[in-house]
Amino acid sequence: MALEIIGRLIKKLPVQSGTSARGEWKKQEFVVETQESFPKKVCMNVWGVESVSDFARYSEGDLLKISINIESREYNQRWYTDIRAWRIEKSVSESGSVPSSTPAMDSDFSGDDGADDLPF
Repeated sequence: MALEIIGRLIKKLPVQSGTSARGEWKKQEFVVETQESFPKKVCMNVWGVESVSDFARYSEGDLLKISINIESREYNQRWYTDIRAWRIEKSVSESGSVPSSTPAMDSDFSGDDGADDLPF
């Protein structure tokens, strides 16, 4: 099952980076506002050195179509939810025109190819 959100990019947060046992990592969080009757703001992220670099092409104000995975995990009896974008592309603008094609962006940090990664 693929989940998608269409929304306007309203904020790019600073890139976070570090080094782990698997090497260098980068993460960037960003906020989009959905295009619904009652718009909602959603904070999500991209992971991976390449994915963060690819995300730099988008600017605040761009209308985006974002494919996401949602995962929650427990830490010290509290639950934390992560919304990770694994494909981002420009969406159709309000005028109905389709912008020039932008290649899909797949997060390579998790090692998946964007395929359904559900365990069942």
